[in-house]
Amino acid sequence: MKLIDWGEILKQELIQLEEQGIDVASLPLHVRTVSGSDEELAGKCRELYESASSWKMREIYEYVEPSDLVSIERASRFHTATGLTDREKLFDRIHGAWLGRAAGCLLGKPVEGWNRKEIHRVLSSYAAYPLRHYFTDRFAPVDLEPWKHEQYSRCAIENCSGMPRDDDTDYTILALKMVEMFGRGFTTEQVAQMWLTYLPPLMTYTAERAAYINLCAGVRIPQTAFVNNPYREWIGAQIRADHYGYICPGDPAGAARMAYHDAALSHTSNGIYGAMFIAAMNASAFSQNEVESVIRTGMDHIPSSSRLYEAVDWVLKVKEEEPDWEKAGDRLLERFAGMHWVHTINNAAIVVLALLYGERDLEKTITIA
Repeated sequence: MKLIDWGEILKQELIQLEEQGIDVASLPLHVRTVSGSDEELAGKCRELYESASSWKMREIYEYVEPSDLVSIERASRFHTATGLTDREKLFDRIHGAWLGRAAGCLLGKPVEGWNRKEIHRVLSSYAAYPLRHYFTDRFAPVDLEPWKHEQYSRCAIENCSGMPRDDDTDYTILALKMVEMFGRGFTTEQVAQMWLTYLPPLMTYTAERAAYINLCAGVRIPQTAFVNNPYREWIGAQIRADHYGYICPGDPAGAARMAYHDAALSHTSNGIYGAMFIAAMNASAFSQNEVESVIRTGMDHIPSSSRLYEAVDWVLKVKEEEPDWEKAGDRLLERFAGMHWVHTINNAAIVVLALLYGERDLEKTITIA
């Protein structure tokens, strides 16, 4: 097993640079050529990252996407709402949030990494579309790649006695322990301490693994989010942010700031915004009942000049134009075609679409997603 795939890093970094507005054509040709031995590819990556200060932006790039908290707050509209204080109601809401997260995660595990057509075909084969229950091993697919068969069977509802370990829940539990140890004012350095103490390195993926390796190599924060890390705008920080919303009922600004300090270890720009967006939405859901209001509160806590803000705003407009969630989903997949399936932006857009078309029905919402 390769701990570092230099060819993949170089390939994904060139895509990342294109997305963030860098004039990739201005980079040396040999650096833009993803070929060679591991040693040669590692050298290309080293040269590319060491030349970061000389990267040129394209002449036309309409987004402004800072990665430091002060600039993010200046580009956003942070605010605090009035939240719940009744402990019984708080417990019920937080318990429900955690169970809902586990349920949604378990629901998707059998088909993680599948495309929409594959999921549709399997469910339609046993008259279970649209999805209204967990995937079942009684109707396991027969003509997919071996890893998909194994994953599907292992995670089907008959073979799970509870929510199995998953990185989508690892970080929620780790965040709970971190706040217990360091309090709400924890730093990014303390997030790193928690990872190195409690998180096995091979239980990390993409941006988190890159940051983990950087920490072990002595790279200083916040460069841990950048060096050899083309995944810095992928979904990792966004999946780590839920707990900060749970413990800040009615305080989306507080939740967003905590999410920032967590995300900055491994992510930049939209990768950070995704975490802040989710945390702020979770916090605001304690005091707001309208789904769109919750979404817009989340938007208030990320820069309006960002690609993530633009994507969420686009989904809100689609909801006004298209009553059918499947047709809306078609439009979403078409708009973000070519973007990696675990990127922050398209995943946040799917969450927003599911929330809007789910109409406050948990089952409908997570099955749409």
